[in-house]
Amino acid sequence: MNINDVKEWMMIADADFDAAKILNESARKHREVICYLCAQATEKYLKCCLTYHDIIPQKTHNLVLLNDRCIETDNSFEEIRMECGFINRYVNEIHYPYRIEVYEEDVICNQLR
Repeated sequence: MNINDVKEWMMIADADFDAAKILNESARKHREVICYLCAQATEKYLKCCLTYHDIIPQKTHNLVLLNDRCIETDNSFEEIRMECGFINRYVNEIHYPYRIEVYEEDVICNQLR
């Protein structure tokens, strides 16, 4: 394991998550961006786990695929399978015209604890 790579993934993931929390606490909610940042943070946390286990993460944004790979090394990731599937909707489509609707309950559901 390259601890510097693990730390780098963690630092970038934390930055995405911190940004999502700041936006969620603002008066003007940008729900699409909050969900997108949560998806980005989740992706990087999953890649951090893979890196920790000496697995080179695939160049993908698919949270379900990344989580399945994490489950192979640590079956406790099974617990977040459904959440990864839910938040996976916000990975890319959110930033393009004709994007999916994002509601307040989506933001609440996607907040990492």
